[in-house]
Amino acid sequence: MNKTLTCIECPMGCEITVEEEGGVVKNVSGNSCPRGKAYAESETVCPKRVVTSTVRAESGEMVPVKTNKPVKKDEIFKVMEIIRKTKCHLPVQIGEVLVKNISGDADLIVSGNV
Repeated sequence: MNKTLTCIECPMGCEITVEEEGGVVKNVSGNSCPRGKAYAESETVCPKRVVTSTVRAESGEMVPVKTNKPVKKDEIFKVMEIIRKTKCHLPVQIGEVLVKNISGDADLIVSGNV
């Protein structure tokens, strides 16, 4: 089965064609750099995303958060449920870990000083 993707790894935006069979990438074409090939393989076999959201502090303020690594796309709803239940105490600093290993080895971290 062929799948066409637009690469997001660099500003070139290459149109990449991936030949996949039974969950295995057989061939990647159209990429102008090695990052495009890696992106296409990952996006086809196991797509991942960085999750960004907010957490409500105990005092009511909203705190911006994100995962420090991409998480599997099929785990995003589970991650969002954990985020929804998470509270923190102010002050918090960028990079502070609120939830360790929220998904695999990805942590939920603060993405803005509050």
